[in-house]
Amino acid sequence: MNTWSETARYLQACKNPFWRQVFKAELDYLLRHLRPGDEILSVGCGPAVIEKGLAEHGFSILGLDVSQEAIACAPDTLRTVVASAEKMPFADSEFEVVLFIVSLQFVENYRQALAEARRVLRPGGRVIAMLLNPASNFFQAKSAQVDSYVRKIRHSNLVDLEAAIAEGFEAQGEYFLGILDQRIFPSHDPGTAVLYVIRGIKA
Repeated sequence: MNTWSETARYLQACKNPFWRQVFKAELDYLLRHLRPGDEILSVGCGPAVIEKGLAEHGFSILGLDVSQEAIACAPDTLRTVVASAEKMPFADSEFEVVLFIVSLQFVENYRQALAEARRVLRPGGRVIAMLLNPASNFFQAKSAQVDSYVRKIRHSNLVDLEAAIAEGFEAQGEYFLGILDQRIFPSHDPGTAVLYVIRGIKA
């Protein structure tokens, strides 16, 4: 499947009430952990649905994605750049926050992407990485679908990912967002939580 059709399918899914609830839950989580005035870089933003929500709450946010097709579908009001997560076109210490909203596991060299995230963060800057939880029922059900995006995941070992983040950040992780049979609910249970979120402060 080409990138245009993948992006179109994603945008169509965004109109689905179920996915709208998922995106709202993710946005609400981020809003609880961001500070007024944060300069934010979102890596792997795609068509920037959640980033649009952050901008509507007054945050200065720039979206980065390797796909020109995905970036082309981002809102015109959002600042975006087409570039690789492993080679970000920014000077050192430009941002207060770097986000990976379900994107880090799809980056080929996630260690290099994390090194770049650390480089472009100011002293005391923060990283928030929302990771898909492969142990969740939701993930396993999606993996069984031939055309599911989760089948493109490159890195599924959460222990390795958290260890890599901890090399450059003071990090802590938590399971988040339960999904079961199209029902969304708070959960810190590895069996039902779809996401494992790691928050780190630049060491």
